[in-house]
Amino acid sequence: MPSASQTPPEPGMPDPAARRHAMERAGQASPAELLAALVQAGITPEAEDLRPAETGLVMVRGRIGGDGRPFNAGEATVTRAAVRLPGGETGFAYHLGRDRDRARLAAILDAHWQRPETRPVLDAALAAIAARRAEAARQAARKVAATRVNFFTLARGED
Repeated sequence: MPSASQTPPEPGMPDPAARRHAMERAGQASPAELLAALVQAGITPEAEDLRPAETGLVMVRGRIGGDGRPFNAGEATVTRAAVRLPGGETGFAYHLGRDRDRARLAAILDAHWQRPETRPVLDAALAAIAARRAEAARQAARKVAATRVNFFTLARGED
């Protein structure tokens, strides 16, 4: 018997894994990039707030070595937003940090992404954002690699 996360989506509904992937890419975008993606799709960032963007704290849990006993590592600031479009689609977003505009724009993008007619354009815009971010990460890694010093021990005779 398949679990709830393995059940196929309802007809006309997007695949949850694809939606999760789109929101992962939106989570890496800046507010300006999110707004540009919406504008590229011909969407105005207007929606009814189901839950106005609000900021709070969540407890961050960790594990020593990745598999040890869990412990509370501390708190992190998180901002969330929930919106509804006139067509009834609801969008949700959670982001680390205090940027309410970013959370609201990501929620609007999530709601519009659920529409089959806007999904391909938003996917293309999010892919371009992800490509720009990956290139920036590669450039930063090249700068770090250029200044890396590898230390090694040299044996000096016998003791």
